[in-house]
Amino acid sequence: MRTKKILQLGFLILLAFSLNGCSYNTLIQMEEQVNQAWSQVENQYQRRADLIPNLVKTVQGYAEFEKGVLTEVTELRSRVGQTRITADDLSDEDKFRKFQEAQDQLSGALSRLLVVAENYPQLKANEGFLSLQTQLEGTENRISVERKKFNESVQVYNTKIKSFPTLITAKIFGFKDKQYFKSAPGTEKPPDVNFDFNKK
Repeated sequence: MRTKKILQLGFLILLAFSLNGCSYNTLIQMEEQVNQAWSQVENQYQRRADLIPNLVKTVQGYAEFEKGVLTEVTELRSRVGQTRITADDLSDEDKFRKFQEAQDQLSGALSRLLVVAENYPQLKANEGFLSLQTQLEGTENRISVERKKFNESVQVYNTKIKSFPTLITAKIFGFKDKQYFKSAPGTEKPPDVNFDFNKK
């Protein structure tokens, strides 16, 4: 009986050393780094979502302001709120693409909102609007930074799970590629901004 326990303990110690040698612990650490980087991206997207209602409320005070843009921003914010993914979904290309598309559409609508606001001197002079605009621009910059950090951690992780001999451990324990944030199609061309200010 005692010999059996000693053999089991020896086997467990050997297994722990072999898993460590095959980079299992490293893969766990790298996956956690990807998850942590993802969490930072989500924090910045949430910060932006929290700013939007105040921005819309401030802008609505100007009766002649472009109503279509406000409606679009409000609807896209709602859609973004419904398009959620978790750290477990980072390997699902379809879910990740849908999430990125929703966020990119909201970014585009917010950009159009700020461009249209330039045509309203009273709105541009409003302190509340200026403060929200500054916070929103800062948040967009932080989103960019966090997406870059996320992509860097994904690149390190994806490279590791494809490298020999770690790829054996990755296959055995089900470590999968994580998705990257990609540029939205057409971002290589300057946007064509054309508004109809006669819309109500």
